[in-house]
Amino acid sequence: MKHIPNGLTLMNLLSGVIGISFVLNGNVLSGAYFIVLSAVFDFFDGFAARLLKVSGELGKQLDSLADCVSFGVLPGFILFQLTSEATNNTYLPYLTLIVPLMSAMRLAKFNIDTRQSDRFIGLPTPANALFISTLPYLAKKWFLIENSLSNPWTLIIIAWVFSILLVSEIPLIALKFKNFSLSDNVFRFVLIGLGIICIAWLGLGGIPIIILAYLGLSLAENALKT
Repeated sequence: MKHIPNGLTLMNLLSGVIGISFVLNGNVLSGAYFIVLSAVFDFFDGFAARLLKVSGELGKQLDSLADCVSFGVLPGFILFQLTSEATNNTYLPYLTLIVPLMSAMRLAKFNIDTRQSDRFIGLPTPANALFISTLPYLAKKWFLIENSLSNPWTLIIIAWVFSILLVSEIPLIALKFKNFSLSDNVFRFVLIGLGIICIAWLGLGGIPIIILAYLGLSLAENALKT
């Protein structure tokens, strides 16, 4: 029974590796599906560990290693591929590889940070990976976004800004409910409502909007608490 959560974690890793193979073969859009699949496995490995009461240090470290590939290396390659398609400069795309580096740093910090029980400090790696991987889907819906993603410098700026957010000290909302009181969870409920609307309206293309709303709502909640 104790290996069930670890098996789900390894499926997270496998999804990330398969996603990388698709992206390297030029199928960037498929990367988003494998990141979503990895996120599903990432959720259920923790759920299974709590349900079976078999959590341990091995599972914690294995989870971080899997996340580094699925939510760090894979989105890094997606940005690398998109930037390569947007420029003839051989070296410029390598600037986007800041994403896997800061994702690894973020995961290492998370493992030793005792402050993140009910809120995240810095952007979680799955949220960053989902934002990056679904940008091409949003571009298919909005012409202005499509034009922006054809500019290599836009992609590089996205890579660096979101990499900084990964390791920032900004407190962000965690969807962990201690109770279901509206006053205590208003920003969580708003985020969930916006998420449902965006996915219903834009499909995968709604995810970048959800992540931006997540950042905005977190900043608003921080402002009200200070």
